[in-house]
Amino acid sequence: MASDALREMSAMIRAAYAENPVGEGDLETMRASMEEQQGAIPLPDDVTRDDVDMAGVPGCRIQAPGVRNDRAVLYLHGGGYVMGSLDTHQELMGRISRQLNVTVYGVDYRLAPEHPWPAAVDDAVAAWDWLRASGITSDQAVVAGDSAGGGLSVALLMALREQDKPMPAGAVLFSPWSDLTGSGESIASRAEADPMIGPDMLKPMAARYHGDNPADLPSISPLFGDLAGLPPLLIQVGDAEILLDDSTRLHERAQAAGTSSTLHVFEEAFHVFQIMPTLPEAAEALEEMAEFCERVVVET
Repeated sequence: MASDALREMSAMIRAAYAENPVGEGDLETMRASMEEQQGAIPLPDDVTRDDVDMAGVPGCRIQAPGVRNDRAVLYLHGGGYVMGSLDTHQELMGRISRQLNVTVYGVDYRLAPEHPWPAAVDDAVAAWDWLRASGITSDQAVVAGDSAGGGLSVALLMALREQDKPMPAGAVLFSPWSDLTGSGESIASRAEADPMIGPDMLKPMAARYHGDNPADLPSISPLFGDLAGLPPLLIQVGDAEILLDDSTRLHERAQAAGTSSTLHVFEEAFHVFQIMPTLPEAAEALEEMAEFCERVVVET
């Protein structure tokens, strides 16, 4: 059952976006709006953030007190491949660091349309290579991401498999955008329920990212790729979001391909509800993430 806090937050988001829609206007306005709305949440005083150079890809290292140094989460932020940043997701990464007791490395991958596909995938691969070179073994690391970052996480896994590189122990996907063709039925059926994003936002964001390339290329839309041989997946999604089918179909196709996949659909939850620190559902989601990571990593 959805919490009162979730319902109240959903109403607040709907009202706020009615006044200042993230998905409308020119791209710079959209980016500034997202930075203003999500980047204003500070890190707790006891959580540290340091800039890191991931072999040419900008990133950050976020650590809650007393975290393990032999495990890590590589985090890929959301924002439709065209906006979002380490700032907009630093508070969420801080909570992940505290909940999992690990260092979280955020990747500031290049954004479209200035840098369309495959720039984001290339940056994610470079960041993963850097993480392993820094001393974190693949079986001690998990990749995670939300929305576009969730889809990018799966594209990263497929790229590592194709390049015959060690893959992480698992991947955690918050409301992954896995289908940039927009073929999911939930885009229409959940349009009125979703306070965070509307159907009209998806097509222009997707076009900025894939450019002249087909939107159904597996590296762009992992839903249409070969999901065999990937590490275990944990997929979390709300049932009140238009990208619900991007998660349910990804889960079904992963299982059909023989890949272990766990799907949790949160009642009445909106897109990437995990980013809201006060929600009981967000706390539950990170607890589930911690339990999943404990199962998939190899104890040292």
